[in-house]
Amino acid sequence: MAGPGAYCFGDEERKEVMDVLSSGHLSRYGSDKDVGFQLKVYTFEQEFAEYCGTNHAIATSSGTGSLLISLLAMGIGYGDEVLLPGYTFVASIGSIIYTRATPVLVEVDESLTMDPADIEKKITKNTKAIMVVHMLGNPCKMHEILAIAKKHNLKVIEDACQAAGGTYRGKRLGSLGDMAAFSLNRYKNIAVGDGGVIVTSNKEYYERAYAIHDQGHTPNRSGKDTTGILVGLNFKMNELAGAVALAQRRKLDGMLETLRQKKKELKDRIADIPNMRFREINDEGECGTILTIIFDEKQKADSVCERLGSQTLSHSGWHVYSNMRQIMEHKTPVEGWSEPSRYAQKGDLPRTDDILSRSMNISIGVVDGGLGAAFGVNIHSSQKEIAAAASKFIEACKA
Repeated sequence: MAGPGAYCFGDEERKEVMDVLSSGHLSRYGSDKDVGFQLKVYTFEQEFAEYCGTNHAIATSSGTGSLLISLLAMGIGYGDEVLLPGYTFVASIGSIIYTRATPVLVEVDESLTMDPADIEKKITKNTKAIMVVHMLGNPCKMHEILAIAKKHNLKVIEDACQAAGGTYRGKRLGSLGDMAAFSLNRYKNIAVGDGGVIVTSNKEYYERAYAIHDQGHTPNRSGKDTTGILVGLNFKMNELAGAVALAQRRKLDGMLETLRQKKKELKDRIADIPNMRFREINDEGECGTILTIIFDEKQKADSVCERLGSQTLSHSGWHVYSNMRQIMEHKTPVEGWSEPSRYAQKGDLPRTDDILSRSMNISIGVVDGGLGAAFGVNIHSSQKEIAAAASKFIEACKA
């Protein structure tokens, strides 16, 4: 079980890591006078910011940390409400709760991303931000969402944890909102084991985010001010992770091209099956990591999944709001952290519940049973293997 980045480890990653081990410097910081210091994290940040079309990037220890830091940098806190979809990983909701703000769940449509129409319905006087989630590598309907945010003066953070390298209307995901967070764990397009990265073009947000992630220091501990601009914590990335991230970033476009090609091959082979359709893709710049099927009936979806050893998306663990016991029962680490007696309960999002109960994921690049993508292919699968997976899926549907 892994994502496309992990499947593509090779000599490039080994070389970058050996550079670091040979230098003896494992921390992201070192002396400018030491010719052996490799600056892998710093170089990755510079390259990733340029790649995304943003002014700044900060490498972090996780995607979850990147979300939390971004929210704090934008001033989200107690009494605020942040809108986000009910189909996302628990980290999206948890990061909001840890700022002491309140997550407000929004329906998804058949793209499995936020339904702009429901966003409008959920806005209150306390709403301060929208967290869009480019779920399963599929961009949200950003032109509609950004228009809503502008109308109501709301900040936008892109949860692009599953969507590194994707684009929307020609712009790289992560460059559309005020800030964006990416995950670099083993299931992602760039995989370093555990890691993350933040991007933004807002200088104030960048400086605040940098301070939060590094004990209050100014960017890169430049020496101009080492007393700190605010109280921070430690979410830094080390040089070994930075080395792997750097090699993987340079492979990213090639990986996505391969994924999209293999997804098209599989999709074309099963396109004529009745009583099902593919999820709505909001832009051809989607990552191609998952092929999602939406059946007309729940019973059909359950039956096909059972035959393939998979499960519908409604059973995909902590990616569905109603499966998150800690969210349903309002379990926070400190008593009295927030006012709501609960954040959500089963049935709050009937359209989301219905769509997820009739949907299944077929892996293309992300092979993850926890995401409901235990069946399918991977980035290295041959045409013969893709044809075999298609035949197996067709037979399961016929049966």
